[in-house]
Amino acid sequence: MAKPDEGLKRTVGTLGLSANIINIIVGAGIFVLPAIIAGKMGTSSIISYVFCGILIALVVLCFAEAGSKVNNTGGPYTYIETAFGDYAGFLAGIFAIGSNMIASAAVAIALLNILATINPVFELTGVRIAFLFILYLTLAIINVLGVKQGMRIVKLNTLLKLSPLLILVIIGWKDVSIANLNIESFPSIDELGESSLILFFAFLGCETGLIVGGEIKNPKQTIPRAIFISIGLVVLLYMGLQIVSQGVLGNELVNYKASPLAETAKIVLGPFGYILITIGAAISMFGVVSGDLLNTPRVLFALSRDKVIPIKKLSNIHKKFTTPYIAIITYSIITFIFAITGSFEQLIIIATSTILLLYLGVALSVIKLRKSQKSEPGEFKIPGGLIVPILSILIIFYFLSHLAIDEIIGAILFLASLSIIYLCIQIFKKKSV
Repeated sequence: MAKPDEGLKRTVGTLGLSANIINIIVGAGIFVLPAIIAGKMGTSSIISYVFCGILIALVVLCFAEAGSKVNNTGGPYTYIETAFGDYAGFLAGIFAIGSNMIASAAVAIALLNILATINPVFELTGVRIAFLFILYLTLAIINVLGVKQGMRIVKLNTLLKLSPLLILVIIGWKDVSIANLNIESFPSIDELGESSLILFFAFLGCETGLIVGGEIKNPKQTIPRAIFISIGLVVLLYMGLQIVSQGVLGNELVNYKASPLAETAKIVLGPFGYILITIGAAISMFGVVSGDLLNTPRVLFALSRDKVIPIKKLSNIHKKFTTPYIAIITYSIITFIFAITGSFEQLIIIATSTILLLYLGVALSVIKLRKSQKSEPGEFKIPGGLIVPILSILIIFYFLSHLAIDEIIGAILFLASLSIIYLCIQIFKKKSV
């Protein structure tokens, strides 16, 4: 069972946690999303955002209740481990670490590719390796020095990445043509489902932002409050960007799949706008990498703390900085190795399906925790009994059913491999007793 976070300090408030969640969710995808959704939904794109906003709200309500009940470091891993035990916790922890590690490495490479468009020197292998080494080393040092230092970087990243997007939404209204927003026909259920699946993945990241649970002040209230603030702002931002880009570019939006927001900004703000959004995309990618280095190492710490994995040193806390420094350093090194090795296409396919399984585990844990733990004063509880958790489970199964057969096979093989590893760990534990 999950153990208390001895030695960690609760310093993260509502603003910091909200910024942490937004920083993870708003990644590189939003800079290309409007053209993709317009290509599938046409002028009815906004309906897809409303529909997906409702779906994601149901899922994050489960995170809000589970996070209010179980507020140790580890986020969804800790919720699932507390509800269902070590085996489920082991799977959830590896899902969280693996998917985040792969995503962080992929985004770091995407950041390099953007820099290469500005200066070709970033296409050289030696320069790329040196850049990635300095990036991960710097972020590791910052996060070892303390969660406050890591949060300062996250807050700054969030401000810098949101600023150009908000400028585009606010100023862009003057160039919006209402005729470009007229809904000519409503989408079919299949069209709505397909576009919502894409959008749903654009909202992923809430689970990572909650990993710092053991360092959150007044978690019973702070966690639900920060979830609602961050998801609400992200939904409004995404809808605003879709309306402005579609209202400005009209039918031409689908022709700018590589950089729809940059093309919109070029019309709204001139050449400066194009540069602003391009720089914003680079900052956004850096924000995802820095946010991941703040959050995910703490899952390694939690797995070791709970003795789910037999590596005791990973749960060591620095005496001066009160951070899980060995977990941070270990995670940074492994992610750096992933980043310099190249392509992750197949791993990313596995990562997306495992994130959905992680979400499924959180929804199920809400039901289990209600039965196994008494509610305490101040805890958030989803109204309506089990309606929201059950709807969330059905939504996740719906999305899982849309995965390709090779993705499903990959996920099953991954689960089987992890189960064998877990069995080996249990045998090792028994022999070492």
